[in-house]
Amino acid sequence: MSSLEQMYQQVILDHAKRPHGRGLVEVPVDPAPDRRSGESHQVNPTCGDEITLRVDVQGDGAGATVAGVSWEGQGCSISQASASVMTELVTGHDLADVAHLDAVFHDLMASRGKGLDDDEALDALGDASAFTGVSQYPARIKCALLGWAALKDSLARSGALS
Repeated sequence: MSSLEQMYQQVILDHAKRPHGRGLVEVPVDPAPDRRSGESHQVNPTCGDEITLRVDVQGDGAGATVAGVSWEGQGCSISQASASVMTELVTGHDLADVAHLDAVFHDLMASRGKGLDDDEALDALGDASAFTGVSQYPARIKCALLGWAALKDSLARSGALS
């Protein structure tokens, strides 16, 4: 195993052991007029990984921003680490940036371990680039994408994507 693969593996293990965003944050009973939230529960039937994710969106239209992401889940280190990395990556970004990051991560997962030729896109992924090796294993790709699916569904349920 190369030193880069070892580093990537360590990033995944660190996020799995100390996940960012774990612990569902309660939705305010009377949120501010420019705030909305959505929740999604996703299951990977292939392996049994599960995640419940809540997103807090501030603002409207093109200026809407992901103000917070919280989640609770169980499953393999890949699914849990991916949710942690995604939480860190998208919080504070506007919905256009989040959609771009989602597309780039999906491209990475489709790379079959080759990574991305676009260094700028790879840099934008930050710690999520550690999942390059995961893309070699089709059964594990669904694990890495579970949190992203929950985020996209939560955003839709919040009404922020309409």
